[in-house]
Amino acid sequence: MIAPSLACGCVAVAARRGHGRPAAPAARGRQGSAPAREPAAATGVQGYSPPPPPVSPIRGLIDFHTHASPDVFGRSVDDDELASLAAARQMEAVVFKSHVTLTADRAWLARKHVPGVKVFGGVTLNLVVGGLNPQAVQWMWRMQGGFGRVVWFPTFDADNHVRRAGTAPTGIRVVDERGAVLPTVRDILKICAAQRLVVHTGHASAEQALALIAAAREEGCDRVVVTHAQFDVVDMNEAQMKKAAAMGAKMEICALGMFVGPEAVLEFMQHSPRVPPAVTAARIKSVGAQHFVLGTDLGQAGNPTPADGLQVFVAGLQKEGVTREQIQTMGRENPGALLMG
Repeated sequence: MIAPSLACGCVAVAARRGHGRPAAPAARGRQGSAPAREPAAATGVQGYSPPPPPVSPIRGLIDFHTHASPDVFGRSVDDDELASLAAARQMEAVVFKSHVTLTADRAWLARKHVPGVKVFGGVTLNLVVGGLNPQAVQWMWRMQGGFGRVVWFPTFDADNHVRRAGTAPTGIRVVDERGAVLPTVRDILKICAAQRLVVHTGHASAEQALALIAAAREEGCDRVVVTHAQFDVVDMNEAQMKKAAAMGAKMEICALGMFVGPEAVLEFMQHSPRVPPAVTAARIKSVGAQHFVLGTDLGQAGNPTPADGLQVFVAGLQKEGVTREQIQTMGRENPGALLMG
């Protein structure tokens, strides 16, 4: 979910799975009969969409950033529906995010209700959980199932966010006036390092995110992600992305960027600049796919579902020259290592 003028809206990585069409069954009937012919490609009827592909275009991928109901914001699907759609597309996993509540317990319930897809959750350090509250992190990772794997630093309560949006004079700060990371932030990072949790930078600015990455590495965290790095609330440029990558962080790129902007159908998403697939593809090619993870940040009522959005996002990136191998790196290998490695 985004505020006005801000766009935001296994033990090891599994081996690659085959993505080709299954081999045709052996011909039946009398010996010596002609071999069965491969059926012609089904292209659909002119003017209509083709039939579903034999293999889901997002099979095996992980959506690192989804939203669902119950929530305080309008959502298009609930937890079980989101997980079911992902399972139906043969996705590997999804990450539930909420700005206002724990999702580690919801991940456990969704796994119980929806077989066939892994679900992970975490906690966002907004005011509702006490802000920069180490105890919120301690109790999150202890939740039954062990599926609480992600800690997001403040999002819409972040000082950077509220100042940009004009929603409050100040917000939760992660750095002091000199740009040094606050001691409480380091306390949280120590917990994340000990429990091997994924540290997300939230709605910190690009410079603040770099400071968080440096502190996280100093405290022993090896799983750090810049939250929707391209969105205007963060606005990480190419040089900053390369610096973050050199420090060992991943950048999250999100499908939601395709659906915001002046032409957006949803009014509250018209105030943020659109991030076209061509721009994202150029960053991937420049910085390197090994430094990115795919997410959607979708789930808003009126927008595509996360599963549909991810499929559109992948298609858009591939149209701009991003290879299937790079999609696998960003959408399966990197997030798999972060969540399950």
